[in-house]
Amino acid sequence: MKEIMYNQSSVLIALVLLGCMVIAIELGYRLGLKAQNSASESYRQHIDAVQTSLLGILALLIAFTFSIALQRFDSRSEAVVDEANAIGTAYLRTQLLPTSVRGEAQQSLRYYLSLRVKASTIPLDNQIARDAILLKANQTLNTLWHYAIQAAKEDARPVMSGLFIQSLNELIDSFGRRTATIDRHVPEAVLFLLCTAFVVTGSVIGFSVGITSHRPSFVSYIMVGLIVLLVFIIIDLDHPRRGLIQVSQKRLIELQSSVNAEQKSDRLK
Repeated sequence: MKEIMYNQSSVLIALVLLGCMVIAIELGYRLGLKAQNSASESYRQHIDAVQTSLLGILALLIAFTFSIALQRFDSRSEAVVDEANAIGTAYLRTQLLPTSVRGEAQQSLRYYLSLRVKASTIPLDNQIARDAILLKANQTLNTLWHYAIQAAKEDARPVMSGLFIQSLNELIDSFGRRTATIDRHVPEAVLFLLCTAFVVTGSVIGFSVGITSHRPSFVSYIMVGLIVLLVFIIIDLDHPRRGLIQVSQKRLIELQSSVNAEQKSDRLK
């Protein structure tokens, strides 16, 4: 099932939500004006109680979705570091491989690292480019595994080819974990529920002030703005490679710079 909200800009979603909230408050206010003559004191107290309950539910939904989005963001950040460590360890252990495959394995790892850095710059809504670079990464992993098998045939000692095979297994696992964490996000149904509760709460706020013949106060709109900002942060955290809040790729980039510098140094020797 194709998701609607997940493929949209977080800024656009926040602006649309803000507009819907202002409209909901205004409509609620106009309905409240029409009902003010027939509204008894007990009815007004009932509306205030409903408003308080809705604000509590909204706060609970915001806390719940913010927690999920922040956990997903932390998982993606940790996955970048884990993959960088796995690639770095595998590259160091290529020194233990037989000379017949050492150079090819190092070259393949450098190419794989460049693919993973490049993959970090591709937006997730560009599915064609993303699938293409993931396919190249998988093909490179298969090539590395072929070199590992060849090295094991030439030198099966655990402290030699065995250590490289172990690090290659960890690299493959980290590739799968990072890909999986990027694909995980807050379920769209939860975001729709949050936005719906937000708009309904706004209409009740407008209605509650309408039956008292008062316009919604400036403080009410400040509260609306703060809630929209929170929703924006939740959605932005949940939009890897597209939102304003981005997972740092510094560890991978630093590793690539270090590996390239080592390669240039080896050529000069």
